[in-house]
Amino acid sequence: MPRKGHVKKRQTLPDTRYGSAALAKFINSLMRKGKKSVAEKIMYRALDIAGEKLNTEPFEVFKKAMDNVRPLVEVRPRRVGGATYQVPVEVPAERAQVLCIRWMLNYSRAKKGMPMAERLAREFMDAYKGEGSSIKKKEDTHKMAEANRAFAHYRW
Repeated sequence: MPRKGHVKKRQTLPDTRYGSAALAKFINSLMRKGKKSVAEKIMYRALDIAGEKLNTEPFEVFKKAMDNVRPLVEVRPRRVGGATYQVPVEVPAERAQVLCIRWMLNYSRAKKGMPMAERLAREFMDAYKGEGSSIKKKEDTHKMAEANRAFAHYRW
């Protein structure tokens, strides 16, 4: 918590090719060491590869992949009387987008032996089809929330 009041959220400018703020956030998360032009090239190349292989508009692949990976509920730890319960809570839209981006990038970076654009394109294609590592992560998160539904009354 900052001492001098609330920090305002900065508005992310939309990306240059598709005019999407979500895509701009993805590019910013993909970026390493301030090299935004490299991140943009990787991202646009990945979208082109995915769109080409799925015979779909590249931005449609991105939107559907993001919607498929975006979680609806998650568990948050809550201490009650010395015990810590995993309490299921709904995920706000902004956090859902951040989790979606983080999961997709982590799983695409974990694959080795090919260029990053190709790895990212494969992750987009898998998410578009409703399969793959990031979809499994979302399902695991939902299962965890479902298993701990009994503690939902501890929500704050």
